[in-house]
Amino acid sequence: MATMKNLSMPAMGRYIDPLTDFGFKRIFGSESHKDLLIAFLNELFKGRKTIRDLAYSLQENGGPAKHHRKTIVDLTCIGMEGETFIIEMQRAGQKFFADRAAFYTASRLYEQGPRGRKHWNFELKEVYFIGLMDFEFEDSRPGKYLRHVRLVEEETGKVFYKKLGFIFLELPNFNLEAAELKTDLERWMYMLRNMAKMEKIPVSLCTEVFQKLFTIAEIANLKKEEYMLYQRDLLDKWTEYSVLKTAEEKGLEKGAEQKSYQVVCNLLSSTNFDVAKIAALAGVTESFVKKVKISLKNKK
Repeated sequence: MATMKNLSMPAMGRYIDPLTDFGFKRIFGSESHKDLLIAFLNELFKGRKTIRDLAYSLQENGGPAKHHRKTIVDLTCIGMEGETFIIEMQRAGQKFFADRAAFYTASRLYEQGPRGRKHWNFELKEVYFIGLMDFEFEDSRPGKYLRHVRLVEEETGKVFYKKLGFIFLELPNFNLEAAELKTDLERWMYMLRNMAKMEKIPVSLCTEVFQKLFTIAEIANLKKEEYMLYQRDLLDKWTEYSVLKTAEEKGLEKGAEQKSYQVVCNLLSSTNFDVAKIAALAGVTESFVKKVKISLKNKK
């Protein structure tokens, strides 16, 4: 079982992990190579929208949930036509992630309202939320890793409002191998899922965009300060994973113990078996059976 006592620095590969704060922002959050983010977004919007340039916003979607900051990484960009792109990477599963996406897009729509003007026709600029998720939605289907969500009219299925959209990428559902990649979107997905484990660039990713990306992401090219920042973020991610796994395992253990307790209770109340036999049948220790027996007596 993973515990805080046995934490150590996770091994580093040749390339940074894009699912860390440092890695995500080094690849997608720098003005000097925003062409990478533009290329990524154009693959997501293929056939729906073409993005030619972006300006980075200094505003972050910090919101009221400060305790989530280590699991959430976000960028906000403005397109040439004034449209807003909120790009968020969420490592840990969050029950109300769709609510979070709706909250931030609604906030960006509301912020467009003029201050101090008496007249306004309510015309809005587009707002899009792109969620990179290192977990799946509860209703997720195996192999389905991309969701485009819009406001549509229920009866006809036609888009009712075109200026608001959500794109969710469920990374755990993407399981293609390098040799199976056919589209650039699949190449982006493969990179996000596997780059931290790669020691060389797969042939299927040997394009100009990905060559630049891998050069930027190579750990050997980091300055000392950058390396230290990345090392800290990598440890944060690994620690977070360890804590989550420990909580998950404890939850399973608790559930198993409760089930065993009920089995022992049933055997004690419905049979005349001795402690040893009940322990054998329930798959527990004799001391556990004795404790249950005492607890039942105390309840009477």
